[in-house]
Amino acid sequence: MTEKEKAAAGYLYDNNYDEELVKERTACKDKCYKFNQLMPSQYEEQKALIKEIMGKTKDNFVITAPFWCDCGYNIEIGENFYSNHNCVILDCAKVVFGDNVFIAPNCCFSTAGHPIDAKQRNQGLEYAYPITVGNDVWIGAGVVVLPGVTIGDNTVIGAGSVVNRDIPSGVIAVGNPCKPIREITEADKEKYKMLK
Repeated sequence: MTEKEKAAAGYLYDNNYDEELVKERTACKDKCYKFNQLMPSQYEEQKALIKEIMGKTKDNFVITAPFWCDCGYNIEIGENFYSNHNCVILDCAKVVFGDNVFIAPNCCFSTAGHPIDAKQRNQGLEYAYPITVGNDVWIGAGVVVLPGVTIGDNTVIGAGSVVNRDIPSGVIAVGNPCKPIREITEADKEKYKMLK
């Protein structure tokens, strides 16, 4: 079994010294670097490069530089995906975003984790568990989403949260560790002033 196959199966694997994985990661980071050097007005070039980096995209998306990821091919984004500055996706396992996902600045999605045992850690071993984000999700500034987490549809994750467990659909969740504090209701449609 290759190190890449071990990762996909959820086993500890060598992501630090395996030549195939290092080569793939370096190639992806070169593309991210190129993306981050483009002028904001070079929208079409940015979009084309993101389609080259990521495993799957829909037609309408915006990713605001700087953006970094590990592999790229493990990321899938839905329609109307938006990420603000400084989004980092450590996609050693699948990271799947639904439609209409908004991500505020300085957010990190990490499928990668390291063993508690120091000897295993020092051998360069790590694990990778997938992250899934549903449709119509808003993730506030400075949020960290950890390995193996699923966030349900129509959910808001409050700024600064550390999401280390699954979050259900239709809630506002905040904190470290992130927990649901209430359901999203019809009354939330009246929360902000609107011109009619």
